[in-house]
Amino acid sequence: MNTRVEKHCFHCALPVNEEIVAEIEGQPRSFCCNGCRSVCEAIYSAGLEGFYQRMYDGTPLAPPPELPKELALYDLDEVQEEFVENLGETREIHLLVEGIHCAACVWLIEQTLLGMAGVVNARVNLSGRRLHVTWDNGRIKLSQIIRRLGEIGYAAVPYDPDAAEDRLKRENRHLLYRMGFAGFTMMNLLWISIALYSGADKGEFRSLFQWVGFALATPTLIYSGSPFFKGAWSGIRNLHLGMDVPIAIGASITYLYSVYVMLSGSVNAEVYYDTVVNFIFVILVGRYLEAISKRQAVASTQRLLDLQPRVATLLLPQGEKVVPIRSVKPGDRVLVRPGERIPVDGCVQEGESRVDEAMLTGESQPIAKQAGDGVSAGTINGSGALQIEVTGLLRDSALGRIIRLVEEAQASKAPIQCVADRIVPWFVAITIGLATATFFWWLDTDFELALMAATAVLIITCPCAFGLATPMSIAVATGLGARHGILVRNGDVLERFSSIDHFVFDKTGTLTQGRMQLTSLDLADRQWRPGDPAEPGIRVLLDQFQQLEQFSEHPIARALITAAEGVGLKADRKRVSGFVNRPGYGVSGRVDGRPVVLGSRLWMEESGVVSDSRLEQAAQALDQAGSGSLFCAVDGRLVAVAGIEDPLREDAAALVADLKAAGMRITMLSGDRQATAEAIAARLGGMTVIAEVLPEDKDRVIDQLQQHSHRVAMVGDGVNDAPALVRADVGIALGSGTDVSIASADIVLMSSELDKVRLASALSRRTLRTIRQNIGISITYNLIMVPLAMAAFVTPLVAAVSMPISSLLVIGNAGRIRTLFRGLQRG
Repeated sequence: MNTRVEKHCFHCALPVNEEIVAEIEGQPRSFCCNGCRSVCEAIYSAGLEGFYQRMYDGTPLAPPPELPKELALYDLDEVQEEFVENLGETREIHLLVEGIHCAACVWLIEQTLLGMAGVVNARVNLSGRRLHVTWDNGRIKLSQIIRRLGEIGYAAVPYDPDAAEDRLKRENRHLLYRMGFAGFTMMNLLWISIALYSGADKGEFRSLFQWVGFALATPTLIYSGSPFFKGAWSGIRNLHLGMDVPIAIGASITYLYSVYVMLSGSVNAEVYYDTVVNFIFVILVGRYLEAISKRQAVASTQRLLDLQPRVATLLLPQGEKVVPIRSVKPGDRVLVRPGERIPVDGCVQEGESRVDEAMLTGESQPIAKQAGDGVSAGTINGSGALQIEVTGLLRDSALGRIIRLVEEAQASKAPIQCVADRIVPWFVAITIGLATATFFWWLDTDFELALMAATAVLIITCPCAFGLATPMSIAVATGLGARHGILVRNGDVLERFSSIDHFVFDKTGTLTQGRMQLTSLDLADRQWRPGDPAEPGIRVLLDQFQQLEQFSEHPIARALITAAEGVGLKADRKRVSGFVNRPGYGVSGRVDGRPVVLGSRLWMEESGVVSDSRLEQAAQALDQAGSGSLFCAVDGRLVAVAGIEDPLREDAAALVADLKAAGMRITMLSGDRQATAEAIAARLGGMTVIAEVLPEDKDRVIDQLQQHSHRVAMVGDGVNDAPALVRADVGIALGSGTDVSIASADIVLMSSELDKVRLASALSRRTLRTIRQNIGISITYNLIMVPLAMAAFVTPLVAAVSMPISSLLVIGNAGRIRTLFRGLQRG
C-alpha cells in the first residue's frame, strides 16, 4: 500500500498539489504556487524572515491575492482626491488590505513599508484590515507602495466603507454556512444517538448506526471544523499556540477514538461522533454570536457613515440636478429642502431654517441658521429651504473627521491590553498541559472517562475573553462618546483619564462664553453704559477704540467694536498707523496721528502712561466685582477704564460642584488680575486661582502641577491653550475652540456644553472598570469550569456549550457601557 505524505506550502501552509521547489537560505522549500514562492523570496531578501516566527494566532495564510489592475491610475491626483485628505507633498491614505490574518502580517507590512524610501509612517489596524500610510509623494508614488504590498503577499486598494462592510458580511456568511452544515448533521446524528441509547447498540444494527454516524461526522469535521485545524496547524508549525489548538486536539482525539472503536468491532466501548459534531456546532454558534455581537457593539462608526447622504441637489445655471456626493466640489452650491439631511459642510447663502445638530454636538434643540452661518454634513434641515456653498465634503467634513477619530480610537490599544495579549499564548500551553494531566489521572480508572475528561478540559478553557476585554470596551465607549458629542482619540486616553485627580480650566471661552461685552466706561468725572445716550466725548473715545481694535482678533477687541457700532460708528483702516499688538498685554497705535494705548496696567507702565487715581479706584472696584478692567490712554494719559465682562456659561457652576463632589482638585487659569479672577471663582463655587497668566506660561503651570504628582486634565479652547493641552495628562478641547486646540487635544467636545467634561470623566472611569470586570469574568469562569472538567463532572458537549459563555459575557458587559449616560445627563 502506498502512503502519500501530504506536503504543505512553506509560505501559506496550504496543501501542495503541483509542487514548486525553491532554495531558501540554502534549504529546499516547497510552495503551492509561484506567487507564494515570490512572496517568500521577497520577504527573505528584505531581511524580514522574522515574519514566520511572529505568526501566532492560528489563522493560516492564503496564496497572495491578485493585485489591482492599472496601478498607475492611483498616482493621479484626480483619483487620489477621493481618498487622500491633502494633495500636498506629504500625503495620507487608508488602504483596505486583503490577506491580513494576524499580528505577524501587521509586523511584516509595517516593517516592509517603513523600509521604503519616502514612506513616512505605516500603521495597520488588524481588526479592520486597514493600513494607514503616510508618504512623500515627491519621493515615492502610491502605486509603488501598493505594488510592494503585492510582492509580499497583500492586495491593497483605497479604503471604501461600503467595500469593508461587504467583506465583513461575506466572512460572517461563510461562518454561517459552516454552522448550518454542522447543525444539519447534528440533528441527524441525534436520531442515531437516540437509537443507540435506546438499545440498538446491543443488536444487529449497532455497526450500521456507527457507520452512519461516521458518514455524518466525517464531512462535518472536514468542512465545518476546517478553520480550527488550519489555525491549529499554523500555530503548531510556528510554535505559537492559539485557541484553535486545544479545540482541534479535542475534536481529533474524540473522532479518531470513535473510528478505532467502530473498526475494531468492540462491543464494550462507545463511539462519540455525536459529541464531535455537537461541540463543533456549538463552538461555531458561539463564534458567530461573537462576530454579530462585536459588530453591533462597534456599529457606531457605521451609523455615523450612514448619516452621510449619498446624493446632493446641485444648483447649476440650467437648473437643479441630483448628483452623487462624490461629484460635488468645494465652491459648488447645493439646495437642501425641508426635512432633508445636509450632504456637505458649507455656508448658507440663501434661506432661513432651523437645523438639528444633535448627531454632531449632542445639542437637543435645533439651531437657527441664516445667510452667513455654517452648516455640517449629516445634520437635518428643518422647515426652511437652504442654499449652501460647499466648503467640505466626505473626509474633509466635520462628520468625516469624527468618523476618522472614532475609527482610530477603536483600533487603538490601552496599556492594560498588553498584559492580556501576553497571557493568551501561555494560557493555551497551560490548557494542553492540564488536559494531558487529566487524561493520565483518569486513565487507570477508565480509558473513555479519561478521554472525555481531557477533551472537556481542552474545550472548556477559553482565553478569548482576555483578548476581547479591552478592545470591546474601548470600541463601545468611543462609539457612545461620539454619539453624544465626545470624541476620544484613542484607548490610552480613556485609561489615563480615569486616573485624573486635578482639572485645570482656562477661564476665557471655557468657563465663560467667550463673548466679551463692554459693560461700562468710567471716565474721571462720569460713567457711561451701553444703552445710555452717547455724548460727543464718549463717541470720540469709542471711535478711537474701534479704529485701533479693528486690527486685533482678541475677544476684547470685538467687544469694543460692537459697542462703537452700537452708537453708529464705522471703522476706517486708513486712519490708523503704527499698530502694535502685545499678546497678554494690549495694543497701541496712532489714530488720526494721536497715540492711543489700550490694555493692562503693566502695558500702561511700559508705555509710560500717566496714571489717574480716580480711574485706578474704578478699576479696583471692577476687579472686586469680577469684571475685567481695560485701561485706556490717549496722548500718554489715562483717560478711561472700560469694564469688560465675559458671561459665565450656564452649566459652569454645576460642573465645578460635581467635580468637587467627586473629590477632584480644580484650578482656573486666567490672564485677569488676581482680584477679578478670585471674584469669578467665588461665583463658580470656589477653586484655586492662578491669575495674570500669560499665554506662554500655561504650559509651565501644567508642568509644575505634574511635578507635584498631580494627574492633570486641561480644558481649553484657544490657540494659546494648545501647548498646555499637549503637556497635560489629558487635554480636552471644546468644539467651539480653534482648529489648533482641537488638533492638540486628546478629547474633543463637539459642543460647548461643559457638562460633557463630567460625562467624559464618567465614561473613562466606567470603561476602565468594565475592562477590569471583563478580565475578572474570564479568570472566574476558568477557575470554576476547568477544575470541574478535570474532575470529570463536565462532558465535552457541556464544555462546548460553556466555552463561548465567557466571551459572550464580556461582550454583553462591554455593551452595558451604552447605558451609562441615561441617568447622568441633565435634562
